[in-house]
Amino acid sequence: MRTLIVEDDFTSRLLLQSFLSKYGECHIAVNGKEALAAFRAGHKSGQHYNLICMDIMMPEMDGQTAIKEIRALEEAGGTLSTNGVKIIMTTALDDVKNVVQSFKSLCDAYLFKPIDTGKLLGHMKDLHLVYPSNFAAKPTGVELDLSADSGTPAERLKR
Repeated sequence: MRTLIVEDDFTSRLLLQSFLSKYGECHIAVNGKEALAAFRAGHKSGQHYNLICMDIMMPEMDGQTAIKEIRALEEAGGTLSTNGVKIIMTTALDDVKNVVQSFKSLCDAYLFKPIDTGKLLGHMKDLHLVYPSNFAAKPTGVELDLSADSGTPAERLKR
């Protein structure tokens, strides 16, 4: 599985990468513009992403705008969003407006920070990105706290 993690917070990127790298290759973008560039490069090279974990609040281009652009690129290439890259929003924004807007922009799932890896893995399973044979790598009972004010990196990885 190829994953693109789009997150402007350094520690949040590391925590997501630590968890997701157990399931395949992970690339990093720090804002929506970089995410679009990485998506285009993957598409052009034939090495498409299977999963994008997208934050909403980022500099230069926010996650909502980036999703719309990604879905437009897929559509222009003849790919429906149901057959395109799976996008999971990973954000501290838990208000109804942002949740609804994300699904209108055609995200596939929405997770609030701190990220519960069990829920993340559940979404990955529901989206057919991982299968029972992949679950051996699953850390059990781990919650990733990706909120910016949650303490040191060591404190963020709770067991």
